[in-house]
Amino acid sequence: MRAPLNRRVFVVGYGAATPLGKTFASTWERAERGEAGFRKLTRFQLHTQCGVVGEIPDWNPHELDFADEKEVYNWNAAFVLLTMAVCKEALERSGLEMNAQTGPRTACLIGSALNGSDAYRIAMDHLVNRGPLKVSPYLLPNLCANLPSGKAGMVLGFTGPVFSPEGACASGNHAIGIGARMIRDGDCDFVLAGGVDTCIIPEIIHGFENMNATIKIKEGDRAHGDPGQASRPFSIDRKGFVLSEGCGVVVLAAEDAIGAHGLKPAAEVLGVGWTSDAYHITRPNAETIVIAMRQALDDAGISPADIGYVNAHGTSTKAGDETEVSCLREVFGPALPKIPVSSNKSQIGHTIGAAAAIEAALSIEAMNRGVVLPTINYLADPAFEGLDFVPDCTRKHPHELLLSNAFGFGGTNCCVVFRGV
Repeated sequence: MRAPLNRRVFVVGYGAATPLGKTFASTWERAERGEAGFRKLTRFQLHTQCGVVGEIPDWNPHELDFADEKEVYNWNAAFVLLTMAVCKEALERSGLEMNAQTGPRTACLIGSALNGSDAYRIAMDHLVNRGPLKVSPYLLPNLCANLPSGKAGMVLGFTGPVFSPEGACASGNHAIGIGARMIRDGDCDFVLAGGVDTCIIPEIIHGFENMNATIKIKEGDRAHGDPGQASRPFSIDRKGFVLSEGCGVVVLAAEDAIGAHGLKPAAEVLGVGWTSDAYHITRPNAETIVIAMRQALDDAGISPADIGYVNAHGTSTKAGDETEVSCLREVFGPALPKIPVSSNKSQIGHTIGAAAAIEAALSIEAMNRGVVLPTINYLADPAFEGLDFVPDCTRKHPHELLLSNAFGFGGTNCCVVFRGV
């Protein structure tokens, strides 16, 4: 194999659809205002105490300019058309034009944890109630994790590698890390990297509920009358995450390709660290998480003292938040109280495979604006005394380097360092 080119890699654009908005612009506007995107289930009735979720507001695939009614009917795994829309937005925001020169040099890596679970649900209903001939011939492609990337290429015109890095809730960071290495080595010049999950279906809601991962809202809980308070990372009364749907895509570009195509860099992908726990499918392993953070800092060639902000995984579970804080203390030591740490999941919930990519985009936008987004709904936990979780509202905080953490079921960890430009 040829020697790597050792090129620098930059983020030149991003798109997102979240419970705060169906575009990145609408998501950012509400995130900056410190709003939450949670509400009670609207799509179906379900007897559950985990009925507060994060649905993408006003998302309607029938309104897409690249999908007719037949397309919407056939591709009934919602993550397919959603990914296509967000990839389109990300490319438009980046200013990168797909043509005979750029298309073959552009890859698309979109990770997903749950893939086309909604399409499988529809197929099972048809099988049981209408017979085997009513199972869609599109079922199998609707379940394939690479299909959203492949369909995006059909609409947008790129022909580089497409695949789905599967890292559960760290999938977005894995996509960014792998994509950055591909560009660094010279395999491609551009990568659409991110994650997607459309998981608001009964079986998934009940599955998370029965494993005690999502918040059960009972009478007397502060979210009972205000769903916006359901997600509260690092708070003393945190009880589990809010299940959400979403998609996030960042556009990566090689340094030498930026000038050649008139692009404007938003941040540099400076370091990546990734480990696995070899411990438990859901309980985190502090030792290997610390290693992942240190790997990212070492890959970036910086020290912990250089980091100006940490975008925490911060799911709002008791064990998860406690472990992440203990790992941050181990990595950053006595400097940690001076470093703002916040969790976007307080506003958008846990979008599973999409989480890390959405959070990367929000963190980069905040860094470029000289602010940090808040951890809303925060009530101090004495166990975390002295730490700065940026409670309640967006804060001015000029910084040049940020660490973005992502951890997933199965014991997978991926941390990325970004530098502002």
